[in-house]
Amino acid sequence: MANAGGVQTSSTLNFNIGVLGHIDSGKTSLAKALSTTASTAAFDKNPQSKERGITLDLGFSSFTVDLPIHLKEQCGQAGYERLQFTLVDCPGHASLIRTIIGGAQIIDLMLLVVDVMKGVQTQTAECLVIGEMACPRMVVVLNKTDLLPAAKRQGAIDKMSKRLHKTLENTRFHGCPIIPVAAKPGGPEAPDTEVAQGVPELIELLKAQTYLPRRDPSGPFLMAVDHCFSIRGQGTVMTGTVLQGAVSINDSIEIPALKVTRKVKSMQMFHKAVSSAMQGDRVGVCVTQFDPKQLERGLVCTPESLRTIYAAVISVRKIAYFKGALHTKSKFHITVGHETVMGRVTFFRHAPSEPRTEPDPAPSAGEDPAPFQFEREYLYQEEYLIGQPRQEGGDSDGKPAAPKQQDEKQWALLEFEKPVTCPRLCLVIGSKLDTDIHSNTCRLAFHGVLLEGFEEKNYPECSLPRLRVYKSKHKEGQVERVADDYTVIGRNLFKKETNIQLFVGLKVTLSTGERGVIEGGFGQSGKMKIRIPEGLSAETKLLLSATSRKKPKGGSKGEPAKEEEPKTDSQPISIQMSFKRYVFDPHKKMVQS
Repeated sequence: MANAGGVQTSSTLNFNIGVLGHIDSGKTSLAKALSTTASTAAFDKNPQSKERGITLDLGFSSFTVDLPIHLKEQCGQAGYERLQFTLVDCPGHASLIRTIIGGAQIIDLMLLVVDVMKGVQTQTAECLVIGEMACPRMVVVLNKTDLLPAAKRQGAIDKMSKRLHKTLENTRFHGCPIIPVAAKPGGPEAPDTEVAQGVPELIELLKAQTYLPRRDPSGPFLMAVDHCFSIRGQGTVMTGTVLQGAVSINDSIEIPALKVTRKVKSMQMFHKAVSSAMQGDRVGVCVTQFDPKQLERGLVCTPESLRTIYAAVISVRKIAYFKGALHTKSKFHITVGHETVMGRVTFFRHAPSEPRTEPDPAPSAGEDPAPFQFEREYLYQEEYLIGQPRQEGGDSDGKPAAPKQQDEKQWALLEFEKPVTCPRLCLVIGSKLDTDIHSNTCRLAFHGVLLEGFEEKNYPECSLPRLRVYKSKHKEGQVERVADDYTVIGRNLFKKETNIQLFVGLKVTLSTGERGVIEGGFGQSGKMKIRIPEGLSAETKLLLSATSRKKPKGGSKGEPAKEEEPKTDSQPISIQMSFKRYVFDPHKKMVQS
């Protein structure tokens, strides 16, 4: 059957659920208990994963249920009859957070698995942060409830649920459902004959939480590949989730990281042959004459639809749980699309003269943020600016809500150590992944949306000058003496080694109000000649004559010093100069308004 985009789709609606949580919280056991069909990447099949007993890569599995009544009403003419839950089992080991971030970009609902004996741990908090950026809904699973003594079980579950609701009250997931489960009673070593507890209730809850995800078959095809393997006599199969667009048999697709294009020979969705797939679908795509060892995970797309970029401008927000300041010129692990590279960051905001804007609300999935405006001026920042906490609304009992921090709208320039291939407007996350994985601290520092990418290797010369980010500079010196009624000699405005020729023609203001222009250097000690077009006032000349009188010299040895002239209480006349210097201007010109 066809939808509005003319793409052949199945009668099954696919809904992606990300299973995230701290290591050993029981995510894989829960996915196993929920699933009836395991896909090729599922359940710790990675040999390294089996050896260490933890999920190393994104595992996928699925199960299918009848379409809930509320979805039948939402689906309208789409004609879906069944609902397939695709479970994305994300690794919880701290050093593998890059993989979690990759998984978070393809999920419709987050299942946060919490060990009821331990509560929220470091990675639980990091998963929560990722979920807030990438996912509109969440269900919390309190796992391992079988380990609680039967007599105290309900009390402990209620206590932990209360603590979790308190943790979540200032997030987009406040008030989300929390459900107790024992996915693998008796622990990992227990026989498989032990029946999981609470799973039927969890399936009913998931059905109630589903919604019709925004699926759009238009636009270029883009798929996140998480597994690649060969089938003798068939070809190479790439399994993954379609992030945008649609794909059909006989379409050409590109593996941009390798600059290789291949034709789609056949496709499957969970072992069923299909002729096409669209955004949100989990699919295996078979191509010929391609070595699977060349691509374990990455992106495939419509030929020439992805860009390889060397730097990018992003909208940026600090992650509240990250401790410490975000400094310009610092290096972070930057996750863009499905790649993580080192990158250097430069923060900036609207110039004070530009109209102020409130931060944009985070765009919903599939919604485009406001475009970046190169024609505007921006002010360079030494670090990301933290806003003032502000009170927002209240709860249903009339109690005031906890204060929420409102940061001014800010952007960042990211300069990558090696180029990255990514789609337009993708999620960007900056992390400090080299922080000790055992320290109890959130390593995710900031997030944003990629607004502009620079594809030229020589972007500092050909593209960055368009970015009008400036530093405000202010210099102050003193008038040393009057040369004539229209000229003064100034000092201490520049260092001795400064090339004063660069500043010739710039305007200055005297503390007495006269405006002047720098005409050039005077001598070799950093002094300069300043022309006063309107001439010095009589008061200024009087002040200067008073302050430029020479101090008396002492007499020769044995003789008394000569009498001092009467002291004046006048201050030296200062010279003020303000200008802007555009950070990315190759000529480093100074500009005055």
